[in-house]
Amino acid sequence: MARNVTARRPEKALTAQRVRNATEPGKYFDGNGLYLLVKPNGSRSWVQRIVIRGKRREMGLGSAALVTLAEAREAALQNRKVARSGGDPIQAKQEALAVLTFEEAARKVHEMHRPTWSNAKHAAQFLTTLETYAFPHIGPVKVGEVNTSDVLRVLTPIWTDKPETARRVRQRIGMVMKWAVAKGWRQDNPAEAISQALPKHDRRKVHRKALPYAEVPGFLRAVQASKAGAVTKLAIEFLILTAARSGEVRGAVWSEIDLSAAVWTVPAERMKAKREHRVPLSPRAVAILQAAQSLSDGSDLVFPGAKRGRPLWDATMSKLARELGFDVDIHGFRTSFRMWAQEKTDSPREVAEAALAHTIRNQAEAAYARSDLFKKRRGLMELWAEAAAMVNNL
Repeated sequence: MARNVTARRPEKALTAQRVRNATEPGKYFDGNGLYLLVKPNGSRSWVQRIVIRGKRREMGLGSAALVTLAEAREAALQNRKVARSGGDPIQAKQEALAVLTFEEAARKVHEMHRPTWSNAKHAAQFLTTLETYAFPHIGPVKVGEVNTSDVLRVLTPIWTDKPETARRVRQRIGMVMKWAVAKGWRQDNPAEAISQALPKHDRRKVHRKALPYAEVPGFLRAVQASKAGAVTKLAIEFLILTAARSGEVRGAVWSEIDLSAAVWTVPAERMKAKREHRVPLSPRAVAILQAAQSLSDGSDLVFPGAKRGRPLWDATMSKLARELGFDVDIHGFRTSFRMWAQEKTDSPREVAEAALAHTIRNQAEAAYARSDLFKKRRGLMELWAEAAAMVNNL
C-alpha cells in the first residue's frame, strides 16, 4: 500500500539521507508546501502545494534525480514569495518556457521587418550574417538569457578583421534584443552594453575607388569595344552620364521615363534619401534609352538581367570593369562626376550636389532649399555627357 506521509512537519523536515531512502510510494513533506512524490512505478519528483491568488494549486519542481533537496527548497521558497506578493509562479514558469531561442527570435524579427527593407538583398543579409556569425554561438540560447559575454564571444573573432561586418552583426543582435525587451523577456540590450569591452575601430571613411574624370572617356570606349552584353554596356554608360547609383539604374522601369521630356523620375522609395529625384537626360542618355527599348524582355525593366523580369545583377558592371583592367568601383563614377564638376565647370556646389541627390546636412540651409535646381542641372549633365565623349555607335 502506498504510503501517504501527510503529517505536518517543521520547515526542513526532510534530510538528504531520507530523500535517498524514500522508495515506498507516497508523499514525503518538507516546509513551504514542498513534498517528494514517490510513485508506484518508482519515479520520484518534487511537488509544491501553494496558494496562488486565493486558490490552492500544485506545481512540479522537477525530478528528484536532477533537482537536489536544497534546490527544491530554494525554488519552493521563491515561489511562495512570488505568490505572497500577488504573483503567479506557475504562469511565470509557463511564460519562461515559451521564451524563444535567439535564433527563433531573430527569424521572427526578420519576418516582421522584411516588408520594410528597401530591397531583398538587405533582408537576406540580415539573416545571412546572423546565421554565419551569431547562431553557431548563441542560436540555441533563450533570448532572455543571452548576456554580454555571449555577444562578445560572437563579435571578438571578427571585430578587427571584419569591422564593417562586425558592426552590422552587433546592430542586428541589438534589434533582436530590443524586440525581446518589448516582449518583456528581458530588461536590457547586451549588444549596447559592451562598447567599453571592444577596441575602437578606425572610423575614417573609406572612399570608393573612383576613376579620374579624364579617364572616363577611355573607360567607356573600352566598355563599348568589349564582348559584354548590350544591356550591360548601355547600363554602365547610362549610370555614368546620369551620375546615378547602381541600384537606381538597375531598378529603373519604363514607367519612370519620359523620353519626350527627357526626364527620368526616380520615386522616393527607390532613393537613398527617400525623396523623389528628377534626373535631366542629356541627348546621349536619351539615345541610350532608345537603344535599350529594342532589348526589352517584355517586362517594365529598362535594363533587364539574364532572367526575364529580373534586373541586371549587382556585380555585373563591377565585374566588367575589373575584366577590362580598371581598378574602380562602379559607385566611384559619382565621384568622377563630382570632381569634374568642381574642377572643370563654374557650376555652384549645390547644383552638383543636387545632381547626386545628396541630402543637405545643414538644417538651416536645407530649410531654404526648396528647388531641385532642375534647369541648372540639365545644363550641367549635358556638359558631363560631352566630357565623357563616347563614340556614339551602339
